[in-house]
Amino acid sequence: MNHSMSKLAVLMIFLSGPVCAQTTAVIGGTVHTAGPAGTIENATVIIEDGVITAVGKNIATPSGAIIVNATGKFVTPGLFTPFGQLGLVEVGNSAGPLDAVQRGDQFTAGFDIADAFNPRSTLIAINRIEGVTRALIAPRSQGADGEGHTSHVISGLAAVVNLGDQSAPIDKRAAALVVNLGEQGAGLAGTSRVSALLVLRNALDEALDYRANKNAFERGQRRDYNYSVADLEALQGVLMGDIPLLAHVERASDIEVLIRLAAQYNIRAIVKGGTEAWMIADQLAAADIPVLMGPTANLPSSFDRINARRDAAGLLIEAGVKVGFVGSQSQTHNARNITQSAGNAVSEGLSWDEALRAITLAPAEIYGLADQIGSIEAGKQADIVIWPGDPLELTNYPEKVFINGDAIPMISRQTLLRDRYMQTETGKPPAFRH
Repeated sequence: MNHSMSKLAVLMIFLSGPVCAQTTAVIGGTVHTAGPAGTIENATVIIEDGVITAVGKNIATPSGAIIVNATGKFVTPGLFTPFGQLGLVEVGNSAGPLDAVQRGDQFTAGFDIADAFNPRSTLIAINRIEGVTRALIAPRSQGADGEGHTSHVISGLAAVVNLGDQSAPIDKRAAALVVNLGEQGAGLAGTSRVSALLVLRNALDEALDYRANKNAFERGQRRDYNYSVADLEALQGVLMGDIPLLAHVERASDIEVLIRLAAQYNIRAIVKGGTEAWMIADQLAAADIPVLMGPTANLPSSFDRINARRDAAGLLIEAGVKVGFVGSQSQTHNARNITQSAGNAVSEGLSWDEALRAITLAPAEIYGLADQIGSIEAGKQADIVIWPGDPLELTNYPEKVFINGDAIPMISRQTLLRDRYMQTETGKPPAFRH
């Protein structure tokens, strides 16, 4: 009975998420704020009701506060993985529905991924105990299914989520509209990258026409649109500048086309991939177009990636381009590996502070949430990670994680399995160990 109750208690902690917010003082650590204050030695961070109220040296600790001693440790903002499908999938290629994949002719831009997010996914705990506190979840394209349904140039709307609050996990709906251009778009639009561009232009033109004639449309004077009302409504946010266009694109010439398109329609754009973005870094900086990239993606794996290079992130940031890091492999099951990506960028000449910003503050800025998260500053949500050493060093793992000021249980399905199968002295087969 005691064993059963113990296992039930662990399971409830694992599934329930963080404990209730209260006043907490993190003292003595080296705080890498990722903000204007830079790095503060022997600092104190005060958290009240989920918000950072003070950070600095010689700060008085409020009476009754929970004290977290971080002496000799690194204290950083929570990590923000800027692209992936966390909470939309458990096991790749499983028999379950592909919640992140948009296929069929009914919706494109109106395909809103937020309603499919599962805050209780086992992948949430696995990644947050390694410091990931926020994530962009995005729809994606995939090949035709068995019935011939295909994905489209326009994949749909992405959202920003937090990995702590199961009751309110969506931080921002419609954080970006995902589209596929270049080589990837060509495969979806009929073998030519020009076809993909024309599909996108047609969608934007129809959305402009719909906006200009919306009253007549609603009165029943219907116009011949290729896109549904849900799609045309979603595109209004793009045209008004509220929703950035997040474009999968690698080749420099395709990125230049995206820059011109963004200027023509007066819309915001984000480059996802951007293997050759470093070649036109000055143009991207002038157009204020950020890049989400994998610093270790240095192989010319296709003709769109011929000019791949390992120091691309540093070249872009030096030119004034805002850069967020995505791992070169899984953005979902292994979203936590963005620290490794950042560490590799440092080995190629990027400053340590810039690498930290690329996985914390920069994604928050890119998605318009920098006033709330991304750095350790008074007034922001308390997403804080305490590390025993350099977080960009592969062998260092967080000791404590706070999301919105709540201490996260450092338990995941993986740690439970590890502890179970590490019991080698019981004499029982692994399936019977507690």
